[in-house]
Amino acid sequence: MTEPGRDVVLVVDDSPEALSFLTEAIERSGATVLIAVAGDLALALVDEVTPDVILLDAVMPGLDGFETCRRLKAKPQLADVPVIFMTGLSETEHIVRGLDAGGVDYVTKPIAPDELLARIRTHLAGARSTRSARHALDAMGRTLLAVSANGRVLWCTPQARQLIAALAPTPDGVLSLPSEAVDWLRACLAGTTTGPLTLKGANGPPHTLGFVGGTAEEILLRLSCDDPALSLARLRVNLPITAREAEVLFWLSQGKSSRDIGEILGLSHRTVTKHLEAIYAKLGVENRTAASMIANRHLRDGS
Repeated sequence: MTEPGRDVVLVVDDSPEALSFLTEAIERSGATVLIAVAGDLALALVDEVTPDVILLDAVMPGLDGFETCRRLKAKPQLADVPVIFMTGLSETEHIVRGLDAGGVDYVTKPIAPDELLARIRTHLAGARSTRSARHALDAMGRTLLAVSANGRVLWCTPQARQLIAALAPTPDGVLSLPSEAVDWLRACLAGTTTGPLTLKGANGPPHTLGFVGGTAEEILLRLSCDDPALSLARLRVNLPITAREAEVLFWLSQGKSSRDIGEILGLSHRTVTKHLEAIYAKLGVENRTAASMIANRHLRDGS
C-alpha cells in the first residue's frame, strides 16, 4: 500500500543485499519503496501500481534489465516514468544499450547513496514537468498522442488514453492504434493523404484522428470525439463566423499550419491568411493560439 503524497520508487534487483541497502537509503529520503526480485515480477507489479521512478539492475537471471526496461516502456502508463539502470558494467556499449532500451540514466555499483538520491530527485522533477505539460494540454482539449510508425502508442494525454483504450482494447494493456488507423498513418507518412480518419468504436460516437506531424520515431496525432461535420456545425452555432471560417478554425484547432489548411481546403496561403485575420477580429483575439483555445472549448464542451 502506497502513501498519498510520497514518491514511489520501484527497485528491481535479484540481490537481497542490494535490495536491503537501497530500501534503507531511499526510505530515509521520505519515499515509498516497492521491490521486485525479477523482471517478470516488476512487469506484473506496475499493472497494479504506477511508480514515480524505477531503479533497475541490468544483469539479472531470466529476463535481464535491458529487456525488462523495453517491456516496461512499452506500457503507456510508464511513458513518463524515468528508469535508472544500476550496473557493474561500465563499458560504453552497456551504457548505450541501457539508454537504447529506454533508460534515462545509470549508476555503477558499488552505489553511493547520496549520488543515487540526487539522480532520483533530478529525474523526478523532469518527469513531473512532462506530466504537468500533458495535463495542461488535456485541460485545453488537446487530446494528443504520439505513436511509432507501426501504430504503437508511445505517450498520450490522459483523455487520449481513455479514448484509445475504448477504441482498440488490448488484453495486455499496451495501447496501439486500430488496424485501419495504422493503414491511414502509413498513407499520411507516404504523403498520399492529409485528411483525418473517422474511427467508429463498438459503442459511443465516432472519433476523428488527425495527423499533426513529427519524426519517423515519434509521430504526433490528435484525437477528437466529433467528426468534422459535427464540429463545423458546433462552431457555426456558437461563434460569429462564416462556414468557410469555421472550416479554417476547425483545422487550426487540430494543430494544422496555414499551409496545411490551404492544402486540405484547396485554398491559397493568402486566402487562408485573410480568413484567419477575419476570425481573430470576430473572436477578439490576437493570434492563432488564442483562437484555437476558444475553438477547442466549444468543441469540447458543446457550448
